[in-house]
This record gives sequence, C-alpha cells and structure tokens, in this order.
Amino acid sequence: MKKNNYFPMPNEIFCLGLNSGEIAVYSYLMSCENRETYQCYPSYNTIGNALKMSKKTVMKYVKSLEDKCLITTEHTTVTLKSGQKQNGNLRYTIRPIKEAREEFYRRQMLKLEFNFKNKNKANFEEINEAV
Repeated sequence: MKKNNYFPMPNEIFCLGLNSGEIAVYSYLMSCENRETYQCYPSYNTIGNALKMSKKTVMKYVKSLEDKCLITTEHTTVTLKSGQKQNGNLRYTIRPIKEAREEFYRRQMLKLEFNFKNKNKANFEEINEAV
C-alpha cells in the first residue's frame, strides 16, 4: 500500500465497458504500482486474497485487462541462493489509459461495421427473395 493510503485512478476506467472484476483487479494493480516505473509484481494468489477471488478468476481478469490494452505482463525469474533459477511473479506494467481508450473505440467501430454489413446483407437477401 502507498504511503498516503490512496492512489489515483483515471476517471476513464469507467467508460471502457469493464466489469466489476476487471475494475477490481485493475484497481489492485494500480494500488501496487510504482509511480515511476508503472510496474508492480503481485502474485495471482496475492491479488486473489486481497480481492476474495480465486487464482483462476484473477488470471481470467488479468488476461482480459491485457486484451483491453490496460496492462502488459512479463514473466520473471528469481535466482535462489543455491544459484537455481525459478519462475517469479508476473511483472505488470500499467499502460497509458489513452491506449486503452483508443482500443475500446476501435473495437466499437469494428462492431458497428460488422453489424452494418450484416444488416445490409440481410436486407439484400430479403429483396432478392421478394423478387
């Protein structure tokens, strides 16, 4: 937790069509984030314990946040005292909210185009059947 016991959240987060689980995981990552590097390293279990979610549920929401361009993840390794390397926690990087907003609008436009094309195709088929 931060020194001041608060962290900033971009207002736009509520305009991106996220569900409550995605918002919760994103909020948790924001609360852990280093403000200079935009990174944090909590484990799935740590996030799950804090949010009362299972590890699999956290994994699902992390993947969704990645797909929506809100975060990126990278695998890390830890070197033990014995010199053996072991998998570490993921490194989460919080991406600029502008990128997530642009991706959200891009997907909205693709949906509109798809629906428009399908509606026009259906209308064309109706006209051909009537003729």
